[in-house]
Parts: sequence; C-alpha cells; structure tokens
Amino acid sequence: MPLPPPRPAPSTAALSALCATRIAILDGAMGTMIQARSLTEADFRGERFRDHPRDLRGNNDLLSLTRPDVIEAIHTAYFEAGADIVETNTFNSTAISQADYQLEPVVAELNLAAARVARRAADQAAARLGRRCFVAGALGPTNRTASMSPDVNRPDFRAVTFDLLVAAYLEQARALAAGGVDALLVETIFDTLNAKAALFALELLFDETGVRLPVMISVTITDASGRTLSGQTVAAFYHSIRHAQPFSLGINCALGGAQMRPYIEELAGLADCRVSCYPNAGLPNAFGGYDESPADMAAVLGDFAAQGWLNLVGGCCGSTPAHIAAIAAAVRAHPPRTVPAHPPALRLSGLEPLLVS
Repeated sequence: MPLPPPRPAPSTAALSALCATRIAILDGAMGTMIQARSLTEADFRGERFRDHPRDLRGNNDLLSLTRPDVIEAIHTAYFEAGADIVETNTFNSTAISQADYQLEPVVAELNLAAARVARRAADQAAARLGRRCFVAGALGPTNRTASMSPDVNRPDFRAVTFDLLVAAYLEQARALAAGGVDALLVETIFDTLNAKAALFALELLFDETGVRLPVMISVTITDASGRTLSGQTVAAFYHSIRHAQPFSLGINCALGGAQMRPYIEELAGLADCRVSCYPNAGLPNAFGGYDESPADMAAVLGDFAAQGWLNLVGGCCGSTPAHIAAIAAAVRAHPPRTVPAHPPALRLSGLEPLLVS
C-alpha cells in the first residue's frame, strides 16, 4: 500500500502568505559577524572540546554548541534589521565537512543546537516585533564535489560518492527538522550532483517524517561565464532541479549584485517558483574583504525589485545587519515578482538546456 504524501509543515502557509504579500527579506552573512567578535581558540573549544586534538578556531558552526549566545545575538540583529528569515549556523554541519576537524560524531547535535538557537531567536523576535519570523535550515555544498576529480592526474577519481552525500545530508536535515526549522535551504551550490544528493536526502526525510518542509534552493554562478563550477548555465541548472518543486530558487555568493544582474533577470523569466537573490557585498578586495556599502548594495537590489525579478532578497559574504536594513528599505515599495505559468514541455539539461515543446 503506497504511503500518503507528506503533509505540509504548520508554518508553510504563513511563509507562502508572506511571499505573496511582499518581497521577503533574508538575513546576511554569518561569517562576517563572527569575525567582528574577534573570538579566540578558547571560544571555539569551550570546556567540552578543551582537549580536542585539532585546532577548532574558524569552525564557525561549532559555536552553536560552545558560544550559542554569540550566534543567537547575530540572528537577533538580523531580525531587528528587518529580516523575515534567518539561516541556521550550519553551512558546514555535515559529517563530510566536519571531518576536517574530526568532529563527525557531533554533527547531529550541531544541527539540532543551531536550529534551536535560531528558533529561539525567531520566536523572541516575533513576540517583540509583532510579526512572524522564520528559520531556514542551511545545507551547504560540502567541501567535496561529486562531478569532478580533485586530482588532475586522475580524472576518473571522485573524493565523494552520491550515496555518501545523501547519508550526510539526511543526517543533517533530520536534526534541522527536529530543531524546528520552517524550511530547508540547499545553498551555494557549485556542483549540481551534490545538490541532487541533498534534494534526494530531503525527499527521504519527508517520507520518513510524514511532514514536507518548503525546499529553498540557491545556486552559485562562479564568474562571468554564467556557469556553475560544474559547468551548467542558469537555465540548465533550473531544468536539473525543477523536479524538486522548490518553494524558491535563486542565486547567491561568488558575485556582487551588479555582476549577478543578467543571471537573476534570466532566472526570473524561467522559474515557475519564487526567485531569491542574496549576493556578496561586492567582489572581494585584495585582502579578502568586501567593500560594497549598505547603500551600494541596496541600490542594486532595489533596482532588481523595481524590475519585478525578486520574491526573496538578502545578502551573502560581507553583508551585515546594516546592509539588510538598507536592502529591506530599498525593496519595500515594490511588489513581489509574479510567478509565470509556462506551458508543459520536455525540459532537459546537460551543461546547456534543451527545451522540446
């Protein structure tokens, strides 16, 4: 006997209603805010990991366990700046990424703690601000790629398999869902095969729990070629993941808003779901920093909103609560993008899209 389809999560209707009413505001960078705190190795270790054999400074996700006060304060600052949705501090919280620190055994706990910290910040902000505040569970791309070899002398070699990625993402997603997130965000995608593993894991989770959370997807266009690192164009990527019926599809990271413009315009015309955009605060400078001011970033994204290209907007690397406040103000006067209805067609993809109508 076939299982019934998973039922929507309780907050899904409210999130959909928000996006129908206005352009929803995402948060900004987590790393920028953590770096501003000038935390030490002791902060990352806490008492629990005092004798851990690896250096832990820079493992920002671990702070959800060792300095949850810092992470909660950052989430709160973004809500105060106007964000409707914050992302959990879990960009690297898979067993694959945490293997660099020999912290695979605490991955489930990392994700559960991060989700609870974000949930607490959201609920307290909602009570204080008088509006619904949401949490998206962030699933990053991992530090491995399933499509390409890291060894130029062994083009057939892969540092990870599809099955290993699925297992890692399922472990992460289970804990995020248990921690009370409102949606799951597969973000900063540079390899479509990695993303497909994440999406497959989410479907396993929904079948397992009987509850379907909104799935948000965000790809990274690496340079002016207009392609992902694994070679796909925006349209080809869209065709590759459209079957997941995402709540939203967007572009984030790698580029500043100005450089992202042609790809967001293209995606806005293609996607039969909501479109998100959260660029970096410009391109990195010679010191790895980001120079685009809140006003600069808001001007670009405000224009995107005026063109009718956006349903959700925020910031990625280098952005701060000041950037998010400026962006929120810049898009406030503009209605959300109208999701187009496309006629049925056979949509295929390799590195390029193929439309058979």
